[in-house]
Amino acid sequence: MAADAPAALRLLREGALTLHGRLTDASNAALYCSVTLDGVTAQCVYKPVAGERPLWDFPDGTLAGREVAAYEVSAAAGWALIPPTLLREGPHGPGMVQLWVEPDPGAAPLLALQDPAGPEEGWLPIVRADVGGGRTALLVHPDDARLRRLAVLDAVLNNADRKGGHLIPAADGRIYGIDHGVTFAVPGKLRTLLWGWAGTPLPAEALDVLGRLAADLDGPLGERLAPHLTRAEIAAAADRTAALLRTAEHPLPSEDWPSIPWPPI
Repeated sequence: MAADAPAALRLLREGALTLHGRLTDASNAALYCSVTLDGVTAQCVYKPVAGERPLWDFPDGTLAGREVAAYEVSAAAGWALIPPTLLREGPHGPGMVQLWVEPDPGAAPLLALQDPAGPEEGWLPIVRADVGGGRTALLVHPDDARLRRLAVLDAVLNNADRKGGHLIPAADGRIYGIDHGVTFAVPGKLRTLLWGWAGTPLPAEALDVLGRLAADLDGPLGERLAPHLTRAEIAAAADRTAALLRTAEHPLPSEDWPSIPWPPI
């Protein structure tokens, strides 16, 4: 259903939410639900604002809105990298509701540990990892156009938490990104496992998308983000987009901020 965004958003917005349990690995309250409308049922995740833990570097009660803002940017890019997401009232108050995407158990791995001497063909290096016993391995991800789009999106969003577990390869052939609560900070906070293209030229496709986003952030997209972000945060997203267009390269890891999320998976 993720491929039919208008239908999915209507279902999420108007459907009846039924709680089934809590996703215990999540750091904030994340509830597994079903949503039903006109005889159609789908699974979803509901993250109530009331269940958000305070963070030192993000204002309280803003994570749900940031997830919605991330979806709006993804939708505007036309890449459908984030499952349909919106803000609505739920059993525990207002919160983010996102269509559940089931991982494809037969999908190829998105991360691997390889010989520290260098990545195998078709893979790109992330970082050397300590695997115990005084041994190291090279953590790598595939040179995959779908992941590359996510790397570009994360640079626009200033995603501070792109873990491996936040990448969902689905049966429809797409790779979806989830968990975008710590995005859109004004200072640079990009932490990701998708560093394989760092410093390399952006594809023409990405430059076209960034050009559209730059114009849209100053217009309709910026208006859609306004309920969820501050003016400074929207302006910072526009500045990051402009910087990517100016350099025409994937960003490099910061020397002033940890570049790899912890835990990475």
